[in-house]
Amino acid sequence: MPHHSNALPISAVERETGISKDVLRKWETRYGFPRPERDVHGERVYTPEQVQRLRRIKRLLDVGMRPARVVPETCADLCPPEHVRSSRASAPGISAPAAALLARLRAQDLPGLRLMLQRLLLFQGLRVFVMDTVIPLMHAVGAAWSAGELEIHEEHLFTEVLQGVLRGVQESLANVDGRPRVLLTTAPEESHGLGLQMVAALLALDGAHCVSLGTRTPLQDIANAAFAHRSDVVALSFSIAYPARRIQPTLAELRARLPASVAIWAGGAGTARRRVMVAGCELLPNLHALPVALAAWHARHPA
Repeated sequence: MPHHSNALPISAVERETGISKDVLRKWETRYGFPRPERDVHGERVYTPEQVQRLRRIKRLLDVGMRPARVVPETCADLCPPEHVRSSRASAPGISAPAAALLARLRAQDLPGLRLMLQRLLLFQGLRVFVMDTVIPLMHAVGAAWSAGELEIHEEHLFTEVLQGVLRGVQESLANVDGRPRVLLTTAPEESHGLGLQMVAALLALDGAHCVSLGTRTPLQDIANAAFAHRSDVVALSFSIAYPARRIQPTLAELRARLPASVAIWAGGAGTARRRVMVAGCELLPNLHALPVALAAWHARHPA
């Protein structure tokens, strides 16, 4: 059967949408979408319209919607709710600085965005900057992206600029003799690392020594790094996009690989969605829980 001249093979669709080949095939069987055409070799190819619909589906999944709810919908039905779509105009919870920063991002003014972030950091101080500016800004960017008002490359640029600013302040506060010694990373299936950078900066402000492995670290490598760096705490972040059912088994497996003397802190929006009970692991569902966990650690380990 002839196929669309602009049709993409499944490997290209995986790269374009961030949806794996296995998931695409599973949806084809389970939901009847996407229903690919076949090229002259019998391989799956996908039309531009299907790819666009898949991008919209991915946006909705990343903000917590379930595949069974969104995959069978038509492209027209995948438009975000009106209150999300109008977030740019209303956004009642967004601060004035966060609104100004979002405007810089929409204008593609990355030097201006970076400079404004740095000035706000100096003016507000790190803790207020993270809690009162960065968090509302992250929510605003997420809402704009899910509504289709920002492209994925713009969201990635925002993340890179903000991580660079936070990384710079963390390095300026670095204390090799600080305690606790905290190893920060994410599980192999988790690619979101901005939350980790926020935690690392706040911990450094409070005198901890932080080592970051970045994202997607195999569990045995986490255990090996904790031993190599003599870590007191291993901190993992789980975003809203991480499969909720995988959090508890992941923490249990990591707990079994680490000595009891090494604490495990698990945070991020993913942990707030679901009650996770793993002996020897402490949940930090938001940044307000961080100083409490830090104070409790110091109480158990007096200098």
